[in-house]
Amino acid sequence: MKIGVLGLQGDVREHQRALETAGASPVLVKHAAELNDVDALVIPGGESTTIGKLLDRFALLDPLRERVASGMPVYGTCAGLILMAAEVVLDEFAVGNPHDAPHRLGSMDVAVTRNAYGRQVDSFETDLDIAGLDEPFRAVFIRAPTIERTGADVEVLATFEDRPVLVRQRNMLASTFHPEMTGDARVHELFIQMAAA
Repeated sequence: MKIGVLGLQGDVREHQRALETAGASPVLVKHAAELNDVDALVIPGGESTTIGKLLDRFALLDPLRERVASGMPVYGTCAGLILMAAEVVLDEFAVGNPHDAPHRLGSMDVAVTRNAYGRQVDSFETDLDIAGLDEPFRAVFIRAPTIERTGADVEVLATFEDRPVLVRQRNMLASTFHPEMTGDARVHELFIQMAAA
């Protein structure tokens, strides 16, 4: 199975390594033609506004929206989740318009707040119980968003402090944390299983 990693900005190499560890063949995606060649896609963490602008600049935003709407499996981590979210609510650390991230897919029925846990210095790790995993998963939160609302058909797979941190909706998976930073590929394995189903 060819799983793409959006290669415009963010922790691209870490996702490629995690996917390889999980048994997939990661492919770097920077152009629409490359998007057409993959079975699924990971949108990495990074800076959501920058990634969104690059999606627009590289003419990837509409083709990606269409592929996701037609059922292509997609997994967004941190900034990737923000780009997938239907709604972005107030972000006290944002520069400019604090209410939205332009150039988003808006494909997942969730509302998120960017940088909700604080700045880079407020990053932390914690153990999560994730549905489908036998042992706790050590999760890394870096300038992480929070999920404020989930739609009726969004399944919550893990929570932290009573907030969803890993969610699934049809062909979409999203996390507020960075599983690619841990050396534990089990969340990527969950995505591969989703993509293969």
